[in-house]
Amino acid sequence: MDWIAILSGFGVGAIVGMTGVGGGSLMTPLLLTVFKLHPAVAIGTDLWFASITKTVGSIAHHDAGHVDWRVTRLLLAGSIPASLATVALMHFTGITKGWASALTFSLGIALLLTAVTVAYKQVWQKIGIRLERWIPEHRKPWLTVVCGLVLGVLVSLSSIGAGAIGATLIMLLYPRLTSHRIVGTDIAHAVPLTLVAGIGHATLGHVNWGLLGALLIGSVPGIWLGAKLTQRMPEKLVRALLCISLVSAGLKVIY
Repeated sequence: MDWIAILSGFGVGAIVGMTGVGGGSLMTPLLLTVFKLHPAVAIGTDLWFASITKTVGSIAHHDAGHVDWRVTRLLLAGSIPASLATVALMHFTGITKGWASALTFSLGIALLLTAVTVAYKQVWQKIGIRLERWIPEHRKPWLTVVCGLVLGVLVSLSSIGAGAIGATLIMLLYPRLTSHRIVGTDIAHAVPLTLVAGIGHATLGHVNWGLLGALLIGSVPGIWLGAKLTQRMPEKLVRALLCISLVSAGLKVIY
C-alpha cells in the first residue's frame, strides 16, 4: 500500500475540509512533482479524485437546500459541451509534446487565478453587486452558460477551476445568493463536469487507478478532520497559507 499517496490524500482532504477549495489546485501539482506523473495523467487522475470526493459534498448540500439547480443547469449547459469538445480535440490531435506543454501552462495559470480568487474572496461579492446595474436580469442566463463554457475548457485542460473560480463566477453574476448556496451550487456543478472530463481522460488512458484508490483512502478522514479544524483556525490564516501554496505551485509548474 502506498502510504505516501494515502498521506497526500489526507493532506489535500484536510485543506479542502478547512477551506472548501484547493482539491484540484493542490492535488494536480502534487501528482506532477511528488509522483512524477505525465501532465495528462495527473489531470485525469485528479478529475476522478474531484468527482468522487465532491459527490458526497453535493449530496449533503442538496439535502440542506443549498443548491440553486437553475444556475447549476445553466452552467452545465455550457461546461459539458465545452468539456466534450476539448476532450474530443485531444482525441483527434493526440497527446503530443505540444499538448503536454499546453496542459502544463494552463495548469499554472489556473493555479494563479485560483490564488487570486481565494485571496480576494470578500471582494467579489461587492463587485457583483455593483455589476448588477450593468447586467440586466434577462442577460444573466446566457452569461451563466458562457461562464460554464469557460469552466468546461479550463477544467478539462487543467482539472482546476470548478472550485474557487467557479464559485467566484457564480458570486459575480448572482451576488444576492447566500454563501451556502454559492458553495452548494458550485459543488453540484463540479460533480458532473469533473466526471465527464474524467471519463474523457480515462478513454485516453490518462488515469492512474491504483494511485487514485490510495488517494481516496486518505482523503475521507482528511476532509472530516479539516472540517473540524476550520472551527478553530482563523479564516484569514487558512486563506493566506492556501494562497501561498497556490502561487508557489503555479510558478513552479509554469517555470
